[in-house]
Amino acid sequence: MRFIAGIGSRTFQIKKGWLWLVMIKLLTLRRKTVSMQIKRIAVFCGSKDGNNPLFQADASRLGKLMATQGITLIYGGGNKGLMGAVANGVMDNGGKVIGVIPEVLLEWEHQHEGITELHVVKDMHIRKKMMYELCDAAIVLPGGNGTLDELFEMLTWNTLNIHNKKIILLNTAGYYQYLIAHIEQMTSEGFLYEDWRDRLIVLNSADDAIAFFC
Repeated sequence: MRFIAGIGSRTFQIKKGWLWLVMIKLLTLRRKTVSMQIKRIAVFCGSKDGNNPLFQADASRLGKLMATQGITLIYGGGNKGLMGAVANGVMDNGGKVIGVIPEVLLEWEHQHEGITELHVVKDMHIRKKMMYELCDAAIVLPGGNGTLDELFEMLTWNTLNIHNKKIILLNTAGYYQYLIAHIEQMTSEGFLYEDWRDRLIVLNSADDAIAFFC
């Protein structure tokens, strides 16, 4: 009986080992597939720096990492605040940047004259639509009303299966903790149709965000 039990135990261990190998292989394949698909990332963020120096540092770091990985930045076209920081981070490291800015914000956000391409469009709706169409995925940095508008519109489109692009919420220095808590409240009160974490990935650093795709 002990001999049979030993064989059974060994067989179980072998099967378990094969299962782990298969899981690792699938995860590796999934990551390679995502990596091959993600060539352009839209970054939504504030046109101000914010009060915490970590906001700008993370934006600059994200830009540098995108350039290093050969990922094109799609963003709002400004040269101020976190928008300027992420764009400069890409350009300073030999990357490619495509900006999309509406006419009404030319004075507010000051279009960036040193990027690869700049598209000046008629209004905010065209800007968002163009950014969504150009990108393969999106990363949301700290920002104000405009950033939240872009986040929730893209999240809504994702929920409605208009697109299936990955959306990362970069929670630098806990900036989005209250927003995350409110989304949890919407869930607990029964206003969301599914687990929001299936659609919105919360990460804490630029390195984590790029590692997710690469």
